[in-house]
Amino acid sequence: MDFDAVFKALADPTRRRLLDALHAHNGQRLRELCAGTGLTRQAVTKHLAILEAANLVATTRSGREKLHYLNPGPLNEITNRWLGKYNRRHLQALATLKKALEDNDE
Repeated sequence: MDFDAVFKALADPTRRRLLDALHAHNGQRLRELCAGTGLTRQAVTKHLAILEAANLVATTRSGREKLHYLNPGPLNEITNRWLGKYNRRHLQALATLKKALEDNDE
């Protein structure tokens, strides 16, 4: 797996919003993904191409329409490789400590 391509794709907030939209409703058409973004179809198409290259989005054809689906596989691999090696118990302890320190600052 090309972790660099996945991290590059995830680095952009517009692409993360597109992934969130697909997570909320999988199998969307381009016009549905464009709605509410304020972006042109061409801009969304470019972002989708980067997401497809990173294997984060898969597409199928339904007649003349192209449907876009979230592929969570690469995200799971990142979780297992980069986050899974840290013990979740330790992460929870650090999150609790961080919250306690932030609460003391207020």
